Amino acid sequence: MDPGIRVNEASGRWRLGGVRNRVLHSLRRRRALALLRRHRPVRSVLVVCHGNMCRSPFAAGLLRPWLSGRGVRVDSAGFLGPGRRSPPEAVAAAARYDVDLSAHRSELLTAHGARAADLVVVMDAAQRRQVCDRFGRSERDVLVLGDLDPEPGDGRTIRDPVSQPLAVFEEAYARIERCARELERAIG
Repeated sequence: MDPGIRVNEASGRWRLGGVRNRVLHSLRRRRALALLRRHRPVRSVLVVCHGNMCRSPFAAGLLRPWLSGRGVRVDSAGFLGPGRRSPPEAVAAAARYDVDLSAHRSELLTAHGARAADLVVVMDAAQRRQVCDRFGRSERDVLVLGDLDPEPGDGRTIRDPVSQPLAVFEEAYARIERCARELERAIG
């Protein structure tokens, strides 16, 4: 039996947790790739996460060299106050991908920044809603990065590794790298 299909012992009903996630992921991935194909030209990308200390600066650090040769500007920001450093675990995990976060300081997401980017990339659906609601962006201009993951996972959200051990950063950064590669190919 598929490990995603379970019978609820109390009710005798089938639960399709893993199957449902895989089907939804496949649909979201196709929709995200179609959105990126229609979203031309992309001259600026803003990567957003909650604090702009771990996920978004890493994703931007990966994308910047891949996209700069195509004339695409890549920045990052977050919903919390500016000037905070990336934690040591983030710096160590990012270094394995040749991304240097040692000098990074968090930037606050502003209305101007959110509206100026051709494409806003976020780490979860709640951030997408927040960008759309607070800054008037259309959903077609805001992409949940996890939707691009070529490997079906536990959902759309790219887990926030802040205050977690190095292994959690490594797992999150491996997923971000897979998704960023897909984004780079789609924009290319």
